[in-house]
Amino acid sequence: MVPRQAGVTTAVERPVVAARTHRATEAAPAAVFLALLRRDVRVVRRELPYFLVRTVMQPMLFIVVFGWLLPKMGFVRGAYTTALLPGVLAVSLTLSAIQSVVLPMVQDFGWTREIEDRLLAPVPTPLVGVEKIVVGVLQGIIAAVVVLPASRLIMGPIPGLTLVHAGAIIAVTLLGAATFSALGLLMGSIINPQQIGLMFSTIVAPMIFFGCAYYPWRGLDAVPVAQYAVLINPLVYVAEGMRAALTPGAPHMPLATVVGAQLVILTVFCTFGLRAFMRRAVG
Repeated sequence: MVPRQAGVTTAVERPVVAARTHRATEAAPAAVFLALLRRDVRVVRRELPYFLVRTVMQPMLFIVVFGWLLPKMGFVRGAYTTALLPGVLAVSLTLSAIQSVVLPMVQDFGWTREIEDRLLAPVPTPLVGVEKIVVGVLQGIIAAVVVLPASRLIMGPIPGLTLVHAGAIIAVTLLGAATFSALGLLMGSIINPQQIGLMFSTIVAPMIFFGCAYYPWRGLDAVPVAQYAVLINPLVYVAEGMRAALTPGAPHMPLATVVGAQLVILTVFCTFGLRAFMRRAVG
């Protein structure tokens, strides 16, 4: 019998080795994706206090002023909190999802080009962009989970508030967080780092004030032009979705319309966001 040399495979063994190698190659992208996600989650957990201050401060200030002080002074009716709470949740989710994607991309695409470390990972380049969207979704959910009980504690009893429609709450939250994470990917890919501050002033701020966050969309019946003009604002559908899920007895946009619009906007933002990320990453 002729001894087989070490490291040499026979004709029978080669297909088995090839199949194992093929399976390992297929599993690698998923493993790398999860590794990148675990790294970002660890960073978020370590910087959680700073993250909460950055994303929750503005919504909580609105809650204190418009949901507690003004009703106490009699300048607004106490029932205003019914319309305010879902909108504030939408704003906190929006700010968190956008900032958690845009701000790291400023550093990644800066002069240090830290994005190249991720692009060298054995994973398709589009998955690097998808991973950033997933991280933004997680941070948007965290912000909403923190703001809801804190708002209820500050404002006290809120007429019409219910958590019975948990499925609708989860669906609107996930779709809203994914939509604005994808928008953050698009913005971070097409805007230069030195223009990020201008982006928040000219895009994010108007989007918040005309996103039906602090007033219901049905309240714009008195101004039909504005009522239809704001429909291009993606925040409108998150705020109205929150109202339909949390305060269904108050005026709100139909939930089916909200979900359908969110799915369309999410598809558009993901498509253009990933394309812009690919051009910026390989450019």
